[in-house]
Amino acid sequence: MRDATTQPLVIWRLMDGKPGHENQTLGLIKALERLAAERGMPEPVCIDMPLGDYAYPLWDWLFKRFRPGFLKPRPDFIIGAGHRTHWPMLCARRSVGGKAIALMSPTLPCVFFDWVVAPAHDGLTGRNVIVTQGVLNAMQPASVKRPGYTVVMIGGVSKHFLWDDAQVLAQLEDIMRRHPQVRITDSRRTPPALRAELANRWSVEYQPWEKCPAGWLANELAVAENAWVTEDSVSMIYEALTAGCVVGLVGLAPASSRPGRLARGIVQLRDSKQVGQFNHASVCQAANLNEASRVATLLLTLI
Repeated sequence: MRDATTQPLVIWRLMDGKPGHENQTLGLIKALERLAAERGMPEPVCIDMPLGDYAYPLWDWLFKRFRPGFLKPRPDFIIGAGHRTHWPMLCARRSVGGKAIALMSPTLPCVFFDWVVAPAHDGLTGRNVIVTQGVLNAMQPASVKRPGYTVVMIGGVSKHFLWDDAQVLAQLEDIMRRHPQVRITDSRRTPPALRAELANRWSVEYQPWEKCPAGWLANELAVAENAWVTEDSVSMIYEALTAGCVVGLVGLAPASSRPGRLARGIVQLRDSKQVGQFNHASVCQAANLNEASRVATLLLTLI
């Protein structure tokens, strides 16, 4: 490792083209940049490496080849999220060195990587595993919140919950009566019939996901005082918590009498009063959740 106090940290960010995965790696990189600035270190150099359709055969690992890294500065960290990045990360490390850091549970054994950063609901343990509350994200709260401003985020069909349009709409009607300033957005999984109803009932407040400009949700959550999220949308729940919102859950019935790991994680959030539940007496407050910064701090101890 180079002397990070005088030379910039070099990060290779392997990208599989999936927005959710790239949001996780971006969250960690932004946290490393903030931490470097706080410590008076040079600004890290982040090199984005889209993986494309190349297969990365075993021969690349054997002969220490990693095509995207040709003539690039040697990395301190090689970061990736999603199974398509795992084998290329190992090829890159064997080719040029650096620490391979996998976000989320890898499809390869954890011991293959220098560090694995995984949410608690994945149930991973090990000397090289950093356990986090939820997956990492790039959200940050604004310095000042808009009093009363509320963002509602609607997910959709999930194997973990029984989706019911009428149940969701009934809760939304109550939420809209409670809060004077509301914006509603949805996701790729939201059923078409519900999307049509959202546009019909709340044409001014409704922002369809495909019409959201780049960075729209991050900007809205940053200034929002409150957020309501359907229970199926685990990533959006943790994004709202990281943005410093008071978070409430739009309830859904579980798909099974034996809740899975994601549902158990939501129960833990509710029991710890980090989130509230619609029509429940639970009280919560804005969380001080910043897992990306915590992980960045741990990783900088490697330098």
